Formats: sequence, structure tokens, C-alpha cells
Amino acid sequence: MMLGPVRVFAGEQSAPPQAPITITDIAGRQVSVSAPVKRILLGEGRQLYLIASLEPDNPLARVVAWRNDLIEADPATYQQYLGAYPKLAELPAFAGKENGLIDIESTIVQKPDVVLLNLEAMRANEDTKYIEKLAELNIPVLYIDFRHYPLKNTEPTIRLLGKIMGREARAEEIIAFRSEAMARVTNVIAEAQPEPPRVFIERIGGYADDCCLSFGAENFGKYVELAGGHNIGSDILPSTFGQLNPEQVIAANPEHVVVTSADWEAYVPGGHWIPLGPGADPKVTRQKLEWFTTRSAYTDIAAQKTRNFHGIWHQFYNSPYEFFAVQQMAKWFHPELFADLDPDATFAEYHRRFLPIPYRPGYAVSLSGSAD
Repeated sequence: MMLGPVRVFAGEQSAPPQAPITITDIAGRQVSVSAPVKRILLGEGRQLYLIASLEPDNPLARVVAWRNDLIEADPATYQQYLGAYPKLAELPAFAGKENGLIDIESTIVQKPDVVLLNLEAMRANEDTKYIEKLAELNIPVLYIDFRHYPLKNTEPTIRLLGKIMGREARAEEIIAFRSEAMARVTNVIAEAQPEPPRVFIERIGGYADDCCLSFGAENFGKYVELAGGHNIGSDILPSTFGQLNPEQVIAANPEHVVVTSADWEAYVPGGHWIPLGPGADPKVTRQKLEWFTTRSAYTDIAAQKTRNFHGIWHQFYNSPYEFFAVQQMAKWFHPELFADLDPDATFAEYHRRFLPIPYRPGYAVSLSGSAD
């Protein structure tokens, strides 16, 4: 299906009259918002993944500004949206960090009905009284979360945005799709109860030279468990994110190594990162994955001997799409149980039903015989 360019921006289309509603955000705060919201400021650009799912005909209709992280951290997806909606290039963008704040003056200029911020920005907000300053100007802030506790907070986040956007029925359709996609793994694991292989997740592979960044019992660590594996980081790290030393990895002797990575040319030009994402060339991503087998932390581990090294798109850690990661890892860990499961087909169906851009494979790569 050919997609035409977007013709309207936030506030330019007719919409039902707004009315104040009280909503509970992911931080448990009671916030009054005029809904359906017409002008949304995205405190993180990757929030577009969900905005576009809820508003596929015109994902930019309500967005007045965004942080530039999607442009830099996920350039292939940005180019897809830019090709379909050229006016995206005109959307005001600002720099910032995941746990940081956006500029007060820039926010005021955009006159948003609501500002969406990541849960991890709470500490910075408390220190600067950011929310109080915006409240004085009748600009509400809502916290959402796909990152720290995604299995707990993603569905409430979808419902929250569905409610303030007047897209509650569609939000429930997205939730139902995700639940069914996850159940296609978890039901099989619960029935078969296979022996879970030991898995090490190397987080942001190629973004930095440090070893060995990983996940604790949440986020990708939880995805591993749902996929029928045992996440080594869960035994050692007390929080969602953390770092193991190479000796700990070698001693744990993982049977699989999963590297989360992406095209980070904007951050680390020419780095060892794997340019996974929509349309990625499998020859290139497989070649880049080969380098990780040479890291000293993986010397003589079980995964090195069997070549059970895998790469997966890092943005599954921060999006409503984690069902793909769970399905793909289940195929890697238990190929005999999931021979008929096709994660690409599942993600393609999500695109057909909920997104305004076509599906392009390239989100995973493997060196093992059970690849792709």
C-alpha cells in the first residue's frame, strides 16, 4: 500500500471538543489532562512507536515536538517515517538524555496539552521542580515506561495514551495482539518445561568498549526467562541495568550470547555495533556479529564452541514491540519447540494492523544453525 505525505500537523485537524479528565500515570500520579489531547510533546522520540500504533493514519497529527533520539538511535525507522511523511523533517526536535529533562522555554513555546516523559526522568524532575513549573502554566506531565519494567508497565502505558488520545478501543486491540504473541511462547514453555539454557545478554554491543554491560531480572533479562532461558545477569545484578566483569561471564559459561545492538553511526562512527533494524543487510549484520565471538569475556565458553551467538535490535528494550524479541529468542533457545513460529511474520502482521509503514525484516541475526 502506498503511503502519501502527511498533510496536517498538530492542532490542524478537527477533533472532538476537549474535556478535563483525571488520569493515573505510570508513577502513580493523579494528573488532570484536557482530552482528547491535540498537542503532545514527546520527551523521547521513540515514543513515536506507540503514538503511530494508536494513530496510524496520521501519526504526526498531535505531535508538536520531540527529542531527537529516534533520528540518531534508530535512523532506519526514521527514514521510513520520513519517506511516508516528509513534514516530519519540520517537526521541532531537541537534544537530551533518557533520564534528563527538556528545556522549559522550548516546551512553553510549543503550548502542548501534555508532555510525555520517561519514568527515569523523575529524579531530575524532583531536583529541578520541572513539573511544578509547567503546572503553573497548565501544562501537565505524564510519566510512561517501556524500559525499566516493560512487562509491568507497557500495557498500562498503552491504555494511558489510548485514553488521552481517545483511542481506547485501539489500545485494547494492541494489547490483545501483544498478549497473543507472547502466549505463543509462554504457553509452549509452560507445557513442555524444557531445560533452560544459560544466556548472557550483552547490552548495547558495540556502543562502548566496556565489558560486560547487561540486564538484571527485568527488560531483556525477563524476556530471556519468558523465552525459556536462564538469564545470567539475573543472578548477579540487583537492578534492571548493570555490568558484569569478564571473569563472571566466563565462570557462568553461557550456552547462548545475545547481543543487543543497532545502527549507532551517529554516536560511535565506525564502531563494532551491529546495524540491526528495518531493512538491515543480513550479510553485514552477520559479519559484524562475528567480532563479538572474539571478546575475551567469551573465551572457551559453551556458546563460543557451538557458535550460539545472536544479535537483536536494541530498541526492543524500549518499545511496545518486545513480543518479537521473546519469540525470536525462543526459537534460538528451543528450535525444536518453535520450528513453526515465525517472529518476522508476527511483526509483519503488527505492522499491517497497527502501523503506517511497511514491514522490513532485519531485526535479528544469528551465527548458529537455528538462525532466523
